[in-house]
Amino acid sequence: MRKRTVVAESAWDVMAFCVGCGVGVGLLVPFLADWLVSLPWAPLKGPAELVDSVPEPARTLGTAVVGAVLGLFFGFGALHESLTVTVDDARVGLAVRGEKREFAREEIALAARDGRQLVLLSRTGAELAREDCGLPWARLARAFTEHGHRWADEDPHREEFRRWVPGAAGLPEGANALLHARARALKANDDASDARELRTELGRLGVIVRDEKDRQYWRLPEP
Repeated sequence: MRKRTVVAESAWDVMAFCVGCGVGVGLLVPFLADWLVSLPWAPLKGPAELVDSVPEPARTLGTAVVGAVLGLFFGFGALHESLTVTVDDARVGLAVRGEKREFAREEIALAARDGRQLVLLSRTGAELAREDCGLPWARLARAFTEHGHRWADEDPHREEFRRWVPGAAGLPEGANALLHARARALKANDDASDARELRTELGRLGVIVRDEKDRQYWRLPEP
């Protein structure tokens, strides 16, 4: 058996980017504070005056350090949300948001790219997994094919999806209610876990869902 392949974001690269951006923003804060203080009226003028009252070089060093700390927090958040894909000859593993799932080779008919998402399809056309993916697609394709898994650069079922509207015909009983609840969760945009949970519930009913912004598209697997 060939050695497993792991495709993941580089933690060092993510943290360096986020911290660098944080420091850059922090270095701009003193200049922004000077500008706001010079205006007759401006929003956040009170905090700007507080920053402006700190003598140099403590002011610039302080805002840079605060920016770096905030960058660290954003970096940890980005790593938590990033997808890690592990592939070997016998299985595929997906890890994201602290959750790990594994799929045996026999379960997977095809791995495919669908826009910015990675999709694993079963032999009936049902979706085993659909995850947002910021990993290099060429590396993913190579990882799957080198271990003997089928790969496609586009979801072969993409044209089968239909846009959901309330009361859509052809759905199993209870699916419209779940899609309606999921539409509210997507529109609120503050509870991604709720939308994921409702996607899982729809999958149990045999309904496959994909999103474009806050619009839902659905299809049914092959009978």
